[in-house]
Amino acid sequence: MAVHRQTSKMALYLVWTLMGFSLSAPPVTLGPASYDLENYDDSNTWDLNTYGLTYDYDDLDEEVGRLTPPPAVTKPPAIVPPEDYVEEVTLPPRLSESPVPSTLDIHRPGLFGPDTGLGMPSCLLCVCISGSVYCDDSDLTQIPPLPKETTHFYARFNKIMEVRATDFINLNQLKRIDLSGNQISKVNDDAFRSMLQLQDLILADNNIQALPELPATLKHVDVRNNQLRSSGIHAETFMKMKELQFLYLSNNKLDYIPVPLPESLRVLHLQNNNIQSIGQDTFCNTHDINYIRKALEDIRLDGNPVDINIYAHAYVCLPRLPIGTPV
Repeated sequence: MAVHRQTSKMALYLVWTLMGFSLSAPPVTLGPASYDLENYDDSNTWDLNTYGLTYDYDDLDEEVGRLTPPPAVTKPPAIVPPEDYVEEVTLPPRLSESPVPSTLDIHRPGLFGPDTGLGMPSCLLCVCISGSVYCDDSDLTQIPPLPKETTHFYARFNKIMEVRATDFINLNQLKRIDLSGNQISKVNDDAFRSMLQLQDLILADNNIQALPELPATLKHVDVRNNQLRSSGIHAETFMKMKELQFLYLSNNKLDYIPVPLPESLRVLHLQNNNIQSIGQDTFCNTHDINYIRKALEDIRLDGNPVDINIYAHAYVCLPRLPIGTPV
């Protein structure tokens, strides 16, 4: 039995070997003629009908489909706080005292408007450029608090009715104040007294009846178009102003020229008042016949009841005659 099994295995081995030799293709011998340039483009050499059939693309799809898909990315679970969780928030400490000083004048105009009364610089209500503050046409009823470094203040065409003693307190750098076109009828006598740098004071087009005491540093005073009377001007108020050059007092109710006048005066406008006479020493020095007032070149007296032609002796010291005709 064992011999018969061994004989069968040997017979199968011989049959398998013979079949392998019969199915194997003979070797191909390539000669030089196969690479000749004359038959390089010969269509018989390349069988285009069978070219490309050697690869089955369906096998490619099958192979691709067998690729193992990438592992799925697992998102971390969302953190859900418990129902009884309460987040702790640290609040800023409460102020025990108000940050606004108790000494503020709540009736004064302030930072955000004429009625806030915060006592702060008015650079949001007005326009502040360097040392100049412009508050023109802002519906102001009072003068707002100003920065201490203010040098020029303009509040024209508002509704200001009064200039108080505290409006310009501690503003030692102010050189120019222009309050033209308001409704000012009262000016406190101490409103400008302590302003040692003030040079220009413009109060035109108001309802002022009397001038306060003015600083001696003024160079330019303009009080045109008011209700100013001769009794409302302090005696020798202009004489002490050694640098005064321009004095505009036209369109008021003055009865006489406010004398004595400083030597520095260049322009004096008094038209449209109630001046009826001119004194011999109004412009000249009666004790010095050689005296000449060289600086005063522009005098306006037109619109007054005075006849300047009958006061020729009052102009002998002037470089130019005044302008004026009787009303």
